[in-house]
Amino acid sequence: MSHNPGDTAPSPETAPSVPSFAPREGRRRGVLGVLIALTVISLVSVILSGIALGRPSAATSSSTATVTGSGTAKGTPDTVSFQIGVSTVPKSATSALSENNTRVRNLVASLKANGVTKSDLQTSGLNIYANYDNRGTITGFTAANNLDVTMHSINKAGTAIDAAAQAAGNGVQLNGLSFSISNESQLLKQARTAAMHNAFLQASQVAQAGNTRIGSIIRITDQENVSSPPAIYKTFAPTASGLNSVPIEAGSQSVNVQVTVVYALK
Repeated sequence: MSHNPGDTAPSPETAPSVPSFAPREGRRRGVLGVLIALTVISLVSVILSGIALGRPSAATSSSTATVTGSGTAKGTPDTVSFQIGVSTVPKSATSALSENNTRVRNLVASLKANGVTKSDLQTSGLNIYANYDNRGTITGFTAANNLDVTMHSINKAGTAIDAAAQAAGNGVQLNGLSFSISNESQLLKQARTAAMHNAFLQASQVAQAGNTRIGSIIRITDQENVSSPPAIYKTFAPTASGLNSVPIEAGSQSVNVQVTVVYALK
């Protein structure tokens, strides 16, 4: 290539500069690498957390022992309940009802005089029906009225029943007698304590046989029931020898509790 003498070569100061991208590009790549690394670390942390949550911990071990313990406490009943009423059999329905009403009023007055409160007296049945002979002829009518009675003093119940029978006259009926304990909270506490102790002994034996130990309680299910003396059913006519206390023995009553306990094993 020929060179004209008049032409001058550009000096280094006036030569056009070429921009350099290498250092800036390197910085961008470095920042991008850090971001990628942080993203990867975050993803790994999430995955590891999910795996950790999916695994059962020692507190939620699947090894358990389920046992049923029972406990009993006995107490003396302090309440007696019975049903007493009057049945009359006149010739007409109106006469049967009228006579029955009179006898029931006398019965109620006698019960109240012997310690039965008004709130513990409740009419439980009133019936009037015709009576027939073998040929289907009406021979009379029966009126019956029954009362549910509760007494909180068992030692007075015998005298009250005998006095009621005297006041009502022939046709008085005693249909049932049952006992209960008005406040069972202390007995239930004793029975539950005994039931939990019994459950712990059983669980200890199970754990020992399995070469392990009992851990914390996971769940408790409580059941309770009361064993009442059998009801007494009787129909009688009053004696003519004055008021005599009907012998009544309250005996004892059991309160039973069953608990189903689930223990963790460790």
